[in-house]
Amino acid sequence: MSIHVDVTETSLDPVSALNHCSAPGHGAADLFIGRVRDINQGRDVVAVSYDLHAVLCRNVFAEICAEAKQQWGQAIHLWLVHGHGRLAIGEASVIAAASSRHRDESFRACRYLVEQMKHRAPIWKQEHYVDGDSEWVKGHALCGHD
Repeated sequence: MSIHVDVTETSLDPVSALNHCSAPGHGAADLFIGRVRDINQGRDVVAVSYDLHAVLCRNVFAEICAEAKQQWGQAIHLWLVHGHGRLAIGEASVIAAASSRHRDESFRACRYLVEQMKHRAPIWKQEHYVDGDSEWVKGHALCGHD
C-alpha cells in the first residue's frame, strides 16, 4: 500500500514514515514533522491538546493523499499521521512524508499534505499557557508570527 493515514494517541514515529516512503525507484523522500513550540503570539506555551474526529480525519487524509497521487503520479508513496491528546513542548503533532522518483514531486506532495490537512481536517488545537490559562486556537494559518 502506497498510502498510510492515521490518527494516534501514541508518539509519532518519523522512522516508520521514512520506511513507508521508500521504493527502489524513488530517489527522493521528504519528511515534515510538526512539533509543539513553547511560544505562540507572545504567550508562553507549556503544552497543546489536539481534539479530533478520528474517522473523519482518516477519510480526509485519504482524500488528500488520493489527490496528491492524481497530481504527482500513482507511484508516489505518502504518509500522513496526526497526534491526538495532550502533547508537551517539542513533541511531534503531525508527520507527513512523501517519496517519488524525483525531488520536485516529493517536495510538492509533502507540502500539499500538510497544507490541505491544516485547512480540511476536523482537528482542534487548545494551547495551555504558563499562567494556567488555556485557549482554543485556529491551527490552519500559515503564520510568520512568534
